[in-house]
Amino acid sequence: MGLRINQTVPDFEAETSEGPIRFHDWIGDSWAILFSHPKDFTPVCTTEFGAVAQLADEWKKRGVKVIGISVDDAESHRKWKADIETFGRAEPTFPIIADTSLDVSKAYDMLPADAYLPDGRTPNDTATVRSVYVIGPDKQLKLSMTYPMNVGRNFAEILRAVDALQTAAKHGVATPANWDHGKDVVIPAAVSDEDAKAKFGDFTTHFPYLRMTKDPSA
Repeated sequence: MGLRINQTVPDFEAETSEGPIRFHDWIGDSWAILFSHPKDFTPVCTTEFGAVAQLADEWKKRGVKVIGISVDDAESHRKWKADIETFGRAEPTFPIIADTSLDVSKAYDMLPADAYLPDGRTPNDTATVRSVYVIGPDKQLKLSMTYPMNVGRNFAEILRAVDALQTAAKHGVATPANWDHGKDVVIPAAVSDEDAKAKFGDFTTHFPYLRMTKDPSA
């Protein structure tokens, strides 16, 4: 069974490009993003790691730790980081988990329990290790996405989703389609008009079940 939203994510110990970690301890009181890759030195993944490195200040501003994972070893990860920095023109200071045992990939349901790494493997052997997990400070899964190998991930969208998750968690609201920080938010249907008025002030009622108010985080 795959991971479910609001389920506590599996904890684990692993070697990374920056040394050993225990995952839940590494997250601490922060938000975290775990993003996975089927193999080091692959073209789309190199562009993605570069994009994540370029966003270092944005992750820090939001209190988000990022960590990669690939089913190669830590030494391979360290060598790959040189290519990532050259292409992305930003230093990838975040760790990359070494998952040669596939234990983490299987625990996060990226690979079936009977998966193994064959001799002379290619990225196709671990193609489903192309997932993104956004994890809250409570160590619960808040959002997940899985991409095929031929579609690069949009980290601007992942950043936008983090903004939405953090706004919803802090202010007890929801966010509508195509929401960006500063745009109006949705008042949950469970909140009465009286309570909404007291909490948010003015709001617009489109339907009895759809009420919107200014972004309280703006």
